[in-house]
Amino acid sequence: MELLDPRVDFVFKRIFASENNKDVLLAFLNRIFMDAGDLPLEEVVLLNPYTDKDDPLDKQAIFDIWAKSVDGKLINIEMQLFNKYDIEKRTLYYWSKRYAGQLQVSGKYMDLKKCVTINILNYKVLPNEHPHSVFHLREDVSGAPLSDDIEIHFLELPKLNQPAIPGERGLVNWLLFLNGTHYSDWEVLQMNEPDLKKAMETLEFLSQDSEARRKYEDRQKFLLDEASQRDGAQREGFAKGLEEGRAAGMEEGKAAGIAAGRAEGELEAKLEIAKNLLAMGMDSVSVQQATGLTEEELKSINN
Repeated sequence: MELLDPRVDFVFKRIFASENNKDVLLAFLNRIFMDAGDLPLEEVVLLNPYTDKDDPLDKQAIFDIWAKSVDGKLINIEMQLFNKYDIEKRTLYYWSKRYAGQLQVSGKYMDLKKCVTINILNYKVLPNEHPHSVFHLREDVSGAPLSDDIEIHFLELPKLNQPAIPGERGLVNWLLFLNGTHYSDWEVLQMNEPDLKKAMETLEFLSQDSEARRKYEDRQKFLLDEASQRDGAQREGFAKGLEEGRAAGMEEGKAAGIAAGRAEGELEAKLEIAKNLLAMGMDSVSVQQATGLTEEELKSINN
């Protein structure tokens, strides 16, 4: 049986954001937070659970996962199969919308709750080799936090450079599962992380369900087409920029050639005048002053 790719956001949301799989999401989130040195959550509430109305071809469909902890902390999880670029600015923009959106309810700054963004990327973006990077808002020298309300996680799947290791518990097992670790290694992952069993069973069920596979293939094609159009636009922009650069270079070269020819013509005219003045018996200093030639240029006549 060919398994569906859990990195496709449609499948990812089916596994982690179905009402029946809240325990799977809680286990996964706790591994993320504990890997960052935080305490585990006691419970999590799904704010946009997966429903059969989520159309894989709908551009407005939201396949991010929005959740909330019992203490009100807002959590946003996004799976990105392809590089959409500017992920840093996009992350801050969407984080700010979630954070500021809370004021529409209470209108009081003191009621703003912490917002956590978790980006799971199928590509590398940060200049390090750590699969899990966490960012906060802190003072440069002392490291003192300005506010704990912002927390951003990057989970970069291509940076996983290890196989499934028996007895090794932790976040790495979940990331290996998402990264498409071979079916033969599932037993090791499941022994390391028993909570992974339900995620694996959900993926197996979806892989055998004809309707789920159809939606998966539709979504996969949509994402591939979107990535292809984006890359095509970038290549077209690069080619246009290169052509414009060449044209500008040719114009600059032409102008430079004209300027150089004009300067050369003016020099030849001055040299001819200087030659005549010298032939008439004028001294070199006077000729130099009259023509504006340098001493070296005047000597070239005699040579």
